[in-house]
Amino acid sequence: MDNDGYDYDYDCNDTMECICEINTGTEVTVQVYVHSCICVLGLLGNLMVIVTYAFYKRAKSMTDVYLLNVAIADVLFVISLPLIIYNETYNWTMGRWACKILRGMYSINLYSGMMLLACISSDRYIAIVQARRSYRIRSRTLIYSRIICSGIWLFAIAVSIPTIIYNETYDNIDLISNQTMSICYLKFEENETAQRMKILVPSIQVAIGFFLPLLIMGFCYSSIIYTLISAKNFQKHKAVRVVMAVVVVFIACHLPYNVTLLYHTLSLFHERECEVEKTVNKALMITETLAYFHCCLNPVLYAFVGVKFRNHFRKILSDLWCLGKKYIYRRSSRSTEVYISTRKSMDGSNNENGSSFTF
Repeated sequence: MDNDGYDYDYDCNDTMECICEINTGTEVTVQVYVHSCICVLGLLGNLMVIVTYAFYKRAKSMTDVYLLNVAIADVLFVISLPLIIYNETYNWTMGRWACKILRGMYSINLYSGMMLLACISSDRYIAIVQARRSYRIRSRTLIYSRIICSGIWLFAIAVSIPTIIYNETYDNIDLISNQTMSICYLKFEENETAQRMKILVPSIQVAIGFFLPLLIMGFCYSSIIYTLISAKNFQKHKAVRVVMAVVVVFIACHLPYNVTLLYHTLSLFHERECEVEKTVNKALMITETLAYFHCCLNPVLYAFVGVKFRNHFRKILSDLWCLGKKYIYRRSSRSTEVYISTRKSMDGSNNENGSSFTF
């Protein structure tokens, strides 16, 4: 989901000119349009989840609380994404603190979103695999889930502190246009700090933001699948397909980027040919877009696949349709009243026995 994170190129200079060339032209244009679509879809889907929990469905279980927090994290992510994309494409004009806040929010939502997905898998594991023992644990669901969610958000903030500290705005020369641009990027005062952080930050991102949730989800969902298959029930087998879809989509969206980022990090301080560097950076650009797309699929996979949630979704659409009809009716009624009063005044001025029009 994030990219604090997702941009680990060296600064543009004479020795690394080949890297900078891939960040301009057609690739950037396509990236902007694709990310814009992701923002729109992600915002609509996750806002639907938030609206459903706010007005139509109370969060009664741990999974409900986790889903609501995942939707909030994804909304914050898609809100910050277009601002970062725009300012990276053109010029950073929002100042130093905006740079730190946006980059930090980006990173916080990555870690919180991933860990919350792991929590959802853990809750389903307890409810299905440990069903007999889960009553005591799940009897105080809202208390436990709120404590866990608060801990996850605090942990995400703590892990994102290096991102907030070291992202700064500074001027850089664009080798293509030969113009000075203000950018928001990682900046270090000492080479030793730069080397440490350029390895530490992406390594933590890959380890905590992907592999740890993947291990938790892999264990929980494999146990769930085994339990459901043993149940020999049609509805249970239908649930197996949903679980498989969740796991496959998660891996398909995030594995390519994290493998590419891991390779890029391991070879960061080794000399590579310019064409190889271009290929790696293009791969990062493509795979990060695929990772972003997961925020659009979260509402579908975790919320709208449920029958009750789909019914709430239909209720939202029905209410929006009714509100739209009421608004149109009121506008048309006001227009009619204005038309009638105008005709009355006109007829009264031209005819002493002015008639009134009724419908």
